[in-house]
This record gives sequence, C-alpha cells and structure tokens, in this order.
Amino acid sequence: MAASARPRRSVLYMPGSNARALDKGRMLPADGLILDLEDAVAPDAKDLARRQIKDALDQGGYGGREIAVRVNALDSDWGNADLKAAASMKLDAVLLPKVETAQMVVDAIAVLDGAGGDKNIPIWCMMETPLGVLNAREIAFADPRVACFVMGTSDLAKDLHALHTMDRTPFITSLGLCLLAGRAAGLAVLDGVYLDLSDDQGFLASCQQGLEFGFDGKTLIHPKTINAANQAFAPTETDINWSKRIIDAHTQAQQQGQGVVVVDGKLIENLHIDNANRLVSMASAIADLEAANR
Repeated sequence: MAASARPRRSVLYMPGSNARALDKGRMLPADGLILDLEDAVAPDAKDLARRQIKDALDQGGYGGREIAVRVNALDSDWGNADLKAAASMKLDAVLLPKVETAQMVVDAIAVLDGAGGDKNIPIWCMMETPLGVLNAREIAFADPRVACFVMGTSDLAKDLHALHTMDRTPFITSLGLCLLAGRAAGLAVLDGVYLDLSDDQGFLASCQQGLEFGFDGKTLIHPKTINAANQAFAPTETDINWSKRIIDAHTQAQQQGQGVVVVDGKLIENLHIDNANRLVSMASAIADLEAANR
C-alpha cells in the first residue's frame, strides 16, 4: 500500500501560544503546519494556545497547507482537554506525542470521537521513544485512521543516550524500523528536525539523507529552512522527464504484448513504473498545492 501523494516536503512546527506565528503561517511556503500545544507551549499558556489555534483555524486562510495539531499526551494534565478541543477544530490531522503502544492511539481516538469529532480525522503519531520504535508495527496498524509517522529524533536521542552526528548512525535502526512499519501500513513518514539553525550545509545534507532513506519530507523548527526542504524532497525535472519517458515506453510495450522494455539501456519493469507514476503524481500535487497557496 502506498502513502498519499499529498506533498509533505516541509512541515513546520508553530507554537499555538504565539498568535503572530499562527497568522504568519498563512503566508509561508510550507506544505504543512503542526500547530503545537505540547513542547512549544508553557504549562500556563495551554488554555490560551487551544483558543488561539481554534480561532485561527475558524478564520481559515491557510490555503492548501495541511494542518495538524499536536496535543499533549493523554496521561498528562492537558491531553484530555487538548483532544476534546481538537475535536471541534477545522484541522487535517491530530498529532499524538510519544506514542508507545497501539492502545494509546485507540484511547486518543475514543476521546476525539466522544467529544463529537469527525470520525475520519487522521491520526499522526510521534515516534520518539525506544518503546515506541520497538512497537512501530502495532502502532502503524492500530487503526485505519493512523496516517503518518513523525520522527522525534531529539527525544529519541535523549532516551538512547545517543549523539547527533552528521551521518545519524546512532538513529539508523530507529529510523529504519519506523520506515518499514510505516510503509507496510501505507503511511506517510516524516523525518525529524535539524536543530542547528546556523548550519545551512548540515541541514541540506540532512534533507538529502532523509530523501535517500525514503522519508516524504522533513519537520522543521524555523521558516528559513522551508524552501530548502521543499527543493530537496521534490522530484527534479530530470526525474519527472525520465518518469514520463518510461511510462510512455512501457505503455507502448504493453500494447504490443510485451511485459518489459529497455530505455537507454535500462530494463524497465512494473516496479519502475510504479515509482515513476508516484513521482509524476507528486509533481502534479506539488504544483496544485503551490497554486492553492498563492
């Protein structure tokens, strides 16, 4: 099963307690926004953040940007109220933090549904603890509404006692397990944030590595990184042209009763066509999204 072709090249965290940030989000070129009620919001500002996020989403104006709201954990002092508030918001997804079991997903959905929320609201899951990573498969299949894994590499580093290195070797196992589970369940999977905002080259290398790993895009902590992420995770013109060529060649071969075809010395089979169709569909979806956000 394949993840949605909806662009998620750049998904920016924005604190729900910052009204100016919520307003600015309407003009940023990010594919998606995570309006945060959790880490970015102080305990005494949780109520304010809920109200401001709801008001901002009621006002609208976010174009085609995908809007997720990250709530606090259900076992925290704020999680229950966050989920009940989210049930009445005009959002695209609810992001659950520190998901460690399938039951945590089921419990959160029960609160959302009990509060009168849309029973089709997609659920995104932060994968940011060792237990969560080990249970990635059961979390991915916990409910049909689970739509996306979001890697939380900062918290994961803390729990693993690991270091943030350029090659991210300490996270290879965790990233791989979540990608395997996510793809098996047909989920989107988003890479974790890059923390050093002064290191532009390091950020670009992180995006390139994330693309090579197979992530759909990157979560971000500052607007200045949006354009670089958009470019890194978008199909290149060369990719699109090649994809269209092999799709056309394969179609002609099938019409002639041939199952495979050779293009520029490369053997083209159905698996290559599946990927080519994915890239062409993504390029079209990106163009539509950018038009909607103008």
